[in-house]
Amino acid sequence: MSGALGGARRQLRRLRPAYPRPGRSGWQRWVPSWRQSLGAFLYVTVGLTGFVAFAYATTDIPDDLNSFATQQDNVYYWADGSVMARTGWVIRQEIPLDKVPPKVRGAVLAAENASFYSDAGVSPTGVLRAVSAAVTGGETQGGSTITQQYVKNVYLSQDRTLSRKFTELLLAVKLDNRTSKDTILRNYLNTSWFGRGTYGIQRASHAYYGKDVSRLNPSEGAFLAALLKGAGLYDPAISEANRKRAVERWSWILDRMVETGHLTRAERTTYTKFPEPTGPGTGGIPGAQTGYLVELAKRHAIRAGHIEAADYDLGGYQIRTTFDRARTKALTAAVHKADKDFDAERRPRTDKYARIGAASVARDGSLLAMYGGADYLKQGFNQANATTVPAGSAFTPFVYAAALDEGVQRTRGAARTPVSPTSVYDGNDRVAVRTPEGPYWDRSGKVVRGRNEGGRDWGPVTLRQAVADSVNTPMLQLGLDVGLDRVESHALRAGLLESSLGERIPSFALGENSTPSAIRMAGAYRTFAAGGTHTEPYSVRSVTHAGAAVPLDKPKPARAVSRRTALAVTDALRATMTEGSAAAAGRAHPGAVGKTGTTSANTAGWFVGGTEAETTAVVVYRMSLTDLVPLPLRGLGGDSPDTPGSERAVDLWADYIKAVE
Repeated sequence: MSGALGGARRQLRRLRPAYPRPGRSGWQRWVPSWRQSLGAFLYVTVGLTGFVAFAYATTDIPDDLNSFATQQDNVYYWADGSVMARTGWVIRQEIPLDKVPPKVRGAVLAAENASFYSDAGVSPTGVLRAVSAAVTGGETQGGSTITQQYVKNVYLSQDRTLSRKFTELLLAVKLDNRTSKDTILRNYLNTSWFGRGTYGIQRASHAYYGKDVSRLNPSEGAFLAALLKGAGLYDPAISEANRKRAVERWSWILDRMVETGHLTRAERTTYTKFPEPTGPGTGGIPGAQTGYLVELAKRHAIRAGHIEAADYDLGGYQIRTTFDRARTKALTAAVHKADKDFDAERRPRTDKYARIGAASVARDGSLLAMYGGADYLKQGFNQANATTVPAGSAFTPFVYAAALDEGVQRTRGAARTPVSPTSVYDGNDRVAVRTPEGPYWDRSGKVVRGRNEGGRDWGPVTLRQAVADSVNTPMLQLGLDVGLDRVESHALRAGLLESSLGERIPSFALGENSTPSAIRMAGAYRTFAAGGTHTEPYSVRSVTHAGAAVPLDKPKPARAVSRRTALAVTDALRATMTEGSAAAAGRAHPGAVGKTGTTSANTAGWFVGGTEAETTAVVVYRMSLTDLVPLPLRGLGGDSPDTPGSERAVDLWADYIKAVE
């Protein structure tokens, strides 16, 4: 055994290089022989190869990408397809590779990495330049492949260090081995920085050319490819020097596309004029009215698309809303005019409680316009979607519809008796409300009596006239004759929410304790205009994510009242505009229908009016947002200080309809 060990030691001594070299003197002792030099080279090569192999084997592709690599913005569009707003911290939208035109892809490849589809994910020359710069103390150089750039964008920091570059190389090779080239290119195009606050070629296309990436031509694609070298240096909107650099690089990329086979020489000759991008926009951050529209559309998209809120907040959704840009502008202008016209002498300038909510609904239930408040960024409370304001006598068409459909029962146990628009009721003020057993007593032991606006005695009136002239006492009695449970059922079928309907006591028939929103009132009145079928109001027509459609639950029309009843109610609402409480507006807008609404405590003034195209609800009220308790409307001006709200609502509606017709 000892002999074997001794032999091994002798062999090791022979392999150990004799250094300094024996038999040499002076400086020559320190000069390695060619065998020693070759051995050292082999040792270093094997060591480095082993180190790289070990590093490659132990380096995993991270599961968590940089936050901006997955975060996207959500883009909202007007009904005409123009951009309304975008939300999210990162301005980015993913797009499938097949949505990017081949020649636009070719521009990127020509500019950044012509050998992309044949290389191993790294550039040897670029690596040598980076190593040389690091060794000499110079700045780390570029020359990275698309795969390397993508790795740096989504997995690593932007530090210019040799260690970061080494990690980038390992990840690039590993990613290239595991992932298809098309996937890498798609991800690269979706995560690259293009300036103007945008990540990804889809958002860049909108930022610079105002259109979807699928509509870009090769010349525009060449400009966007130029931005990849440094958007701050090539965005023409920044400076004239930038424009000069952009034109030079754009031209070079087009020439390079010919060399790489992505353009023919004949095609190149057609692109001689620089495709000037648009100036930078405002960014589309939702404020003012837009914020209310976006919030409503967001809630609808999540609900109808069965989208998890957390997924929605990651972004990448394109939401096509139903909102008409021109109508929204006209409605907002009408509200501003009404607000300015409030009597300054009766309404102190310090009164911040006056509010107006308005919404316009089309025949199919789509929301065309809405006014939610002065500025969403300052007040998130949506005045058009609030369920805090009593409907007042604007509720009575539902009582009328229930009576026409169901008939009345004045004697307990007797058969129900049909009624018609010509059925006559007592229209005098202070008429006692009766049940089959006698007068209705309230909880304080007093007989409940109806009150007409201004205490007016109308005498015997038909039901049609009671609706048209807003005579309260007949409708109060009619509610009990029909049965308040049946009235409630009709209101629900017409589109009001159960949560907004009050307790079934006599004043329920006059809407005193029900608080539907302007959106819901517009949708419910539209039921009558649609022949008795109701379609739930909706604010989103379609949603896509990464180019794919998201299935939405579409609202479907449902029978709410009979067609005959709907026609009768519509006739009464038309009489309101020709001979009733809104005759002034009716003369200005022939053929329109509508109904004013007031409350006994004068806390709200309504008008719900319709044309062939739409139904619009307007409500004027005063309310503190700290306690949401309605306040009296006195002080808002008008011909009659006791009932300014409904008059203001009628005038506002008339201004709006005049602007959009």
